Amino acid sequence: MQPLQVLPEALRRSIRGVFSDIDDTISTEGRITSEAYAAMARLRASGLLVVPVTGRPAGWCDHIARMWPVDAVVGENGALYMRHDDRSRKLKKRYAIAAGERESARERLARIAERILRDVPGCALASDQPYRECDLAIDYCEDVPALPPTAVERIAALMREGGLTARVSSIHVNGWFGGYDKLTMTRLLLREEFGVDLDMDRERYIFVGDSPNDASMFEFFPCSVGVANLRRFEGRIATPPRYMVAHEAGAGFAELADFLLAGR
Repeated sequence: MQPLQVLPEALRRSIRGVFSDIDDTISTEGRITSEAYAAMARLRASGLLVVPVTGRPAGWCDHIARMWPVDAVVGENGALYMRHDDRSRKLKKRYAIAAGERESARERLARIAERILRDVPGCALASDQPYRECDLAIDYCEDVPALPPTAVERIAALMREGGLTARVSSIHVNGWFGGYDKLTMTRLLLREEFGVDLDMDRERYIFVGDSPNDASMFEFFPCSVGVANLRRFEGRIATPPRYMVAHEAGAGFAELADFLLAGR
């Protein structure tokens, strides 16, 4: 991982949009700071596309798409995207799986959750679980005392035994039925809503994140960036980002925004 400052100037000036994780990337200790929120607003005001790509639930995404200075949001690790059309005053939603499949999956997810809560002492259902439509989120350090890496890996293993795709974020272990992830839904969003073939234009977009569930995005984007707190997961991320900012969490996101906007 190289310092962000070595990113070639021509590449920096060619960037058209920023995709970003939320927890511990835009947020700091569970809060969106004024510095990070203002950075989002400055990026969007400059004409750059701004899209959070998060593991947070559909219920949160409804609020984010409507209220934040963003163009759209990808939620539940790629299960859906939402975009608010300010002209028509309509919220557009797109899901990776059909409504019937989502409904039938809920009972199976509940059974898997029961086993995890029984077998891994100290973990809990994520407090935002009631607002989820597609996945299961197990809290290992957000609202519970932090569990050791072995317990986190055990949660992920139990999800996989139950047939789920499992990903570890900085606060939760998320599991879902299906092969989608953050990248597949980001591709779909760009194609359907903005007419962009992301595979052809990947060098014109940047992704910033902080944890193992961002690995597919780090691998895909030549301009992938980690905030400094990502170092806590060193050795546990299949593909780390190519660049690193000096600061952690929201301050690191603001650092990235300053770097991209310098001279524009």
